[in-house]
Amino acid sequence: MLSKVTLKSSLLLLSLLIMPLQATEVNIQRGVPYVDITANGKTIRIERIQDTSHKLKNSYTKTSRPTPPFNIQPYEPIKGIETIGELCVIDFLKDKVQNNKGMIIDARMPKWHKAGSIPFSFNIPFPILTTKNFNGKIAQIFGVKKENGSWNFDNAQKILIYDNGPWCQQGVHAMKNLVKIGYPKSKILYYRGGMQYWQILGLTTIIK
Repeated sequence: MLSKVTLKSSLLLLSLLIMPLQATEVNIQRGVPYVDITANGKTIRIERIQDTSHKLKNSYTKTSRPTPPFNIQPYEPIKGIETIGELCVIDFLKDKVQNNKGMIIDARMPKWHKAGSIPFSFNIPFPILTTKNFNGKIAQIFGVKKENGSWNFDNAQKILIYDNGPWCQQGVHAMKNLVKIGYPKSKILYYRGGMQYWQILGLTTIIK
């Protein structure tokens, strides 16, 4: 039979073991309170806002915008380009970005990017991603080289493109432009939820 001292010690140890599991109320998934991503010499923790009474106070609370131009985008706006959700974005950060095998492109205009973006995303506005503007410097970022007068996409980066959300066309324009240039559809992913869904779920957002 356990003594009172031993029993108290056992209960204290048990409480210390349980506390970290109960510390995070709002998890990404069951058993996954957060994900730490390290890239470019920097570590950022992807997690959700823990305040269960938190509400957005920015423009993403708006439900209705003039249409056109803010048409609701199809789930698959470009056949052959895979549409993904938030968990896949996190997996992309963990599996591709962290291992320098892919990059996340924020296709919005700079003012939107500064107001809030997904961690480790590059802001390359959709007007830049055109046949006219896709030059050596931009191509180099994507891992694309020009050979014999045409672009070589053999070593092109796997990219994930996003914008403001299902009502925004900036990401779709960027993808259409890249496809025209010749970028392989198999190397492009589309996060349709964009910043609106990312922030609605309280996920880590970078503000500049």
